[in-house]
Amino acid sequence: MDDQASPGPRAKPDQDEEAQFVSRVLRSFVRDGRLVSIPAQDRKRQVILRWLVDACFPDDGLLPERDVNMRLALVHPDVAALRRYLVDAGLMTRSSGVYRRTGPAGGPPPGPDAPGEASGAS
Repeated sequence: MDDQASPGPRAKPDQDEEAQFVSRVLRSFVRDGRLVSIPAQDRKRQVILRWLVDACFPDDGLLPERDVNMRLALVHPDVAALRRYLVDAGLMTRSSGVYRRTGPAGGPPPGPDAPGEASGAS
């Protein structure tokens, strides 16, 4: 008989660790609904991109590049890099200068500092 514990009950701590990581990354890189810098580390950048797509593109409608740029500019001035990262990460598609979110909103909520939302004042 093998006395080793099964890995099943361990799923929750991994989810907690991931949630803590996401929270730390958002606190480090997002201030007042704006992205202070684009993370160089891919894992952190993926967290920011998921936040960004939920915050700036809550629906999956078709958007011309101009509209995508306007939404991204509310968050960070380097809209070209953000567009490229969103497409490369598979979070948006681009065809003939028209962009579309690839999946439904459903990640963690953008939080109180999301662009376009009131922050702090009640």
